[in-house]
Amino acid sequence: MSTPSPGPVEAPYGTWASPLSAALLASGSVGLGGPAPWGTGVIWSELRPAEAGRSVLVGRASADAPTVDLLDAPWSARTLVHEYGGGAWWPGADCVYLSQWTDQRLYRFDPGADIEPEALTPEPPAPRAWRYADGREHPAEPWLVCVRERHSDGDEAVNELVVIATGTVPEAGPAEPRVIGAGADGRPQADFVAAPRFSPDGRWLAWLRWNHPRMPWDGTELCVAPVFGGMRLGNTHVVAGGPTESIQGPDWTADGRLVFSTDANGWWNLHAWTPGSSRHQPLTALEGAEIGTPAWVFGSQQWTELPDGRLVVIITEAAVDRLAIIDGGADDTTGGEPEPIPTDLVHVETVAATGRGTVLVNGATATGLPTIAELDVAGATVAVHRPAEPLIGSDGEPLDPAWFSTARTYTYPSGPAGGPGGQRQANAFFYPPTGAGFRGPAGERPPLVVMGHGGPTAHASPALSLRVQYWTSRGFAVADVNYGGSTGFGREYRRLLDGAWGIVDVEDSVAVAEFLAAAGEVDGNRMAIRGGSAGGFTVLSALMRSDVFSAGTNLFGVADLEALARDTHKFESRYLDGLIGPYPARRDLYEERSPINHTDELSCPLLVLQGLEDEIVPPNQSEAIVAAVAAKGIRHAYVAFEGEQHGFRQQANIIRSYEVELWFYGRVFGFEPADRIEPPAGAVGL
Repeated sequence: MSTPSPGPVEAPYGTWASPLSAALLASGSVGLGGPAPWGTGVIWSELRPAEAGRSVLVGRASADAPTVDLLDAPWSARTLVHEYGGGAWWPGADCVYLSQWTDQRLYRFDPGADIEPEALTPEPPAPRAWRYADGREHPAEPWLVCVRERHSDGDEAVNELVVIATGTVPEAGPAEPRVIGAGADGRPQADFVAAPRFSPDGRWLAWLRWNHPRMPWDGTELCVAPVFGGMRLGNTHVVAGGPTESIQGPDWTADGRLVFSTDANGWWNLHAWTPGSSRHQPLTALEGAEIGTPAWVFGSQQWTELPDGRLVVIITEAAVDRLAIIDGGADDTTGGEPEPIPTDLVHVETVAATGRGTVLVNGATATGLPTIAELDVAGATVAVHRPAEPLIGSDGEPLDPAWFSTARTYTYPSGPAGGPGGQRQANAFFYPPTGAGFRGPAGERPPLVVMGHGGPTAHASPALSLRVQYWTSRGFAVADVNYGGSTGFGREYRRLLDGAWGIVDVEDSVAVAEFLAAAGEVDGNRMAIRGGSAGGFTVLSALMRSDVFSAGTNLFGVADLEALARDTHKFESRYLDGLIGPYPARRDLYEERSPINHTDELSCPLLVLQGLEDEIVPPNQSEAIVAAVAAKGIRHAYVAFEGEQHGFRQQANIIRSYEVELWFYGRVFGFEPADRIEPPAGAVGL
C-alpha cells in the first residue's frame, strides 16, 4: 500500500507527486447505471472509458454467482433521446430490453441464452432517426410502452409514447410502433413525455408530459388513462402538476396506488393517488430536504416499495443524499417523519427493491467510488454486487486513503438577492490539499480550483470524486460550488437562476473564491475556475466580468447564447427562455450575457477542451471563443477530441484532458508538475 513517507516532504503546491494519475482517474471513471433486480440476481450497466465509452450490461445471477458481461461488443445500451439519454434498458418478465447505441433501435434478449438480441423496432428511415427510452412491459399482455423520439431533416424532433408488440416477430420484420396518448384529452400533443408506467393489474397507464418553454423541473403534468383491449387508452386524467409544479418519479405500489414526487410546497415530497379519487394525499411533508431529482436523464428512481408496503426513499438535503423508510400505507396521509436507514452513503443515484426485503442502491461514500450494493432496511450490507473500482496508484500499490481530501461544507454570503442582511447565501464543498507525505512551504497558500457543475440545474456532491482528488493530491485546493440554481436546496433556490444565468452563478463562484482567500485557505493570486457545458459558460462569464481568477478552463462550454438558442437540440431549445429570457424578443439580453461579445474584458489565460461530435454545445461555440482570444493575443490552448460527444467518455481523451489542464495551470501559476506531460500542439504564449 502507498504509505506516507517518514515526515512530510516540503514541496511547492501543485508539484506534489501523486499516485493518482490521469490514467487512474480515467479507469476509475466507470459510470454505473441501474441497478434492477433480475430473478434472484441483479443487472446494471457500466459506461467504460477503456472500451471507447461502451455502455455494458452486467449481471449476477445471485449473491454467490460470478459477475458477467451479458453482451459483448459492439452491443452498447445507450440511447440518444433528449441527447442525455438514460432509461436505455429495462428488465421484462423473461427478457431484457435495450436501446442499441449504434442504430438506436430497440432490442430484447435473454441473459441466460447464447442468442443475439432480437430487434423489436424496424429500421429507421435514416441512421439513428428513431430513438427509444424509458419503457415498461404490460404485466399481462404482449406489449410494452416507451418513449420514442423521431428525427427528420429540417424539422424539430417529435417525442411521443408508443406501444410496441412483444410477441413473435414475423419474418417480414418488426411492426411499426403505434403512437398512444397523443392529444387523447383534446389538447395538442405534448412537446415531451416520460415515465410511462403500468399499474400492477395493467388497467391503468401513467406518464409525465410537459411543454416548451418549461423544463421538467419547472412544470410537468402527471397523466393517467385507463387501458383497454389492444392497448387502447381511454380518456386522459391529469392527477397533479401544472406550469409551476414539477412532478417526478411516478410509479405504482403493489396495492394499485400511484406514488410520485411533487414540489407543490417548495420541496419535492411524495404523494399518492388512488384510481377513482379526486385528490392525491401526501406521504411526506419535508421542508429543508426533498425526495426528487431533476430529470436530465430517464430512469432515475428516488423511492421503491418493500414487500410489507413500506417505502425506501432517497432524501436529499443540502446536496447530500441519505436513505430512509416511510410507512407508505394507504391510510398514511399525515406526512409522517421518515425513519433514517443508517449508512455512510452521501450520494445515491437510484434505489430498487428486490422483493426479498432488501434494496439495491447505486451509491457512493465520501471516501469510496460508486458501487452497486444490496442493503437490508437496517442499513447492513447484504451483498456488494459491483465493488467500487480498485484504486491502484502509479506505483502499482493500492492507493492509501491518506491521499484523499474530504469535503467541508461552506455556506457563504454572495449576491444581493434575498437572504439575511440583503445578501444571498450560497453553498459549496471545499476540499483542502491533501498529499500523503507532502506539505506546502511555510507561509505559502495553495492555488485554488473553483469547479462549476453543468446543467446548470444540477448539483455537486461530497461523494469521493477522482476528478477532485486529482487536484487536491497535487497540492491544489478545490471549491465545488452549488451556486444559486442548483438542486438539492428546494424550489426557491433552484429558481434563483430564472432570468439570471451568467449573473447569480458568477456571483456565487467569485464569492467563494474571495471568501476562501480572505479566510487564508488559498492563495488569492493563484485562483482558477473550471467547468463543463453550463459550467463552461459560468467560467467564461466569470473571467470576463471579474478579475478574481487568473486562469480558466472551459470544457465544451457555451460562448454564444444566440447560437445556442438557434442550434441546440430540442430538449434544451427553450431552456434559455427561463434562464435568460424569450428569444428573439429579448435578444438584447442574449447579446449582453454572451461571453463571445465581451472578449475585450478577458485578460487571463484560457484553456478550451471540446468534443467534435457534441450535439448539445456544438464545436462552433469553442471555436468562436478560441478565435476571439487568439485575435486579442491572449495566452491560450485549444484541444479538440475526435469521436467525443457532450462530455468525454473515452479513456485516452479523459487522460489527455486532465494532463493538459495540469500542464496549463503549471504554466500560468509558475510551477513544474511532477507528471511528465506533452504540451498541446498550437498552444499560444504558454
